[in-house]
Amino acid sequence: MSILEMSNHNRPEQPVGVFDSGIGGLTVVRAIKDLLPKEDLFYLGDTARLPYGNKDRLTIERYSLEIAGLLAAEGAKLIVVACNTASALALPRLHEVFRIPIIGVIESGARAAVAQSQKRRIGIIGTRATIASGAYERAIQAIDPGIAVLSQPCPLLVPLIEEGMFDHSVTIEMLHHYLDPLIAERIDTLVLGCTHYPLLKKTISDMIGEDIVLVDSAENCAAQVLEVLRETRLENRAERPGNLEVALTDSSNPFFKTADRVLELNISRVQTRIVQGVTMAAI
Repeated sequence: MSILEMSNHNRPEQPVGVFDSGIGGLTVVRAIKDLLPKEDLFYLGDTARLPYGNKDRLTIERYSLEIAGLLAAEGAKLIVVACNTASALALPRLHEVFRIPIIGVIESGARAAVAQSQKRRIGIIGTRATIASGAYERAIQAIDPGIAVLSQPCPLLVPLIEEGMFDHSVTIEMLHHYLDPLIAERIDTLVLGCTHYPLLKKTISDMIGEDIVLVDSAENCAAQVLEVLRETRLENRAERPGNLEVALTDSSNPFFKTADRVLELNISRVQTRIVQGVTMAAI
């Protein structure tokens, strides 16, 4: 694939593109809207091929290149990889291929965790692929090699969240299964290493208690978006609220309406995108 040059005509009024393997990245959209209310956003969820978390590196790279290519075709001035798995495994390849600024969620989450940790014991929860990649450990220890990083894959959380089972007893039981060993290791900071997980933020906060700081990668990613837009002089300063467009590669995902309601995004129209084609439908 040839390198896609960033247009010399990139303008502040062009949208920020955001993608995830599914709907979880809407937590990043919510955070960006709160911090940058004037930015137009185009969100693309690859719901036809989720989850990314149980696939190999080459597959995740290929999917990410295709989805980012669709966002580039939509005129995105900046692309946010709102998927920890894709950030962990595909970001280097995306930087090789595209000249549009591309931001992942891991670096910003790692920086925030290091800044918050007082006892230098940080816990990470995420998908199997994210945890197996070691991306958070590398990012954290590149900042402070003396920090102890304890990681826990949580493969059942995303399916439970996708089913809208935020407060269900099964979800509570699985959270205990995943979090209790980290709490026993005396972590003082916990990173939500999947963009689905902020939808369980209150439940997790209640479980880990006040002595452990919770780091939401979505909020910290939004802060990095603001930083990059200002550095590149692409921040939208229009005197109007930004628009949000949403497209999915499979519009049948039932979790979308739940996420829309919980995050208060008020999305009235969802487009459908064919990964290797053009938009063919809207609902």
